[in-house]
Amino acid sequence: MKQTAVTPVILGLLSLGARSGYDIKNAVDSSTRFFWAASYGQIYPELRRLEAEGLIAGEDSPNGGRERRAYKLTAAGRKALTEWLLGRTVTIELRDESLLRLFFADALPREQALGLLEARKRGHEEYLAVLHAIDARPGDDPDFVDLVLRWGIAFNEWGAQWCQEQLERLQSEKTPA
Repeated sequence: MKQTAVTPVILGLLSLGARSGYDIKNAVDSSTRFFWAASYGQIYPELRRLEAEGLIAGEDSPNGGRERRAYKLTAAGRKALTEWLLGRTVTIELRDESLLRLFFADALPREQALGLLEARKRGHEEYLAVLHAIDARPGDDPDFVDLVLRWGIAFNEWGAQWCQEQLERLQSEKTPA
């Protein structure tokens, strides 16, 4: 099976139940986007490809006047998902533009560089607000979905705290001449 960056997202979400492309995008926006994003421009072509390969099956399911196609995982799709889940361990790759900016922040005047760190702290706090809102929703998430949510909350709490500590440390140091 040829795999793209969104293949496991789609197969994984469909393992939880049938969904349309719109439903998949909404699920991504409130769950995996915090660590694995997917756009409509990636999702819809991938749905067509996975259906053509027999990994998912689509069925027309109009909603009011709108065309809608609901997809479900086939046995071959479940097998492909299981193979991916149990496949070789991969390296964790983090792309964090905020950290990249901090890495090069010495090129800025000190106050502007500190502003980048303050913006990163706000970013962690904003993510926390979103994650806490997701956590407060009624419902019973599967154990490992909840586990990843708990990781996101802990990571962003740590991130906001770390930024605050570094701001205090850097602000107390003398500005280099």
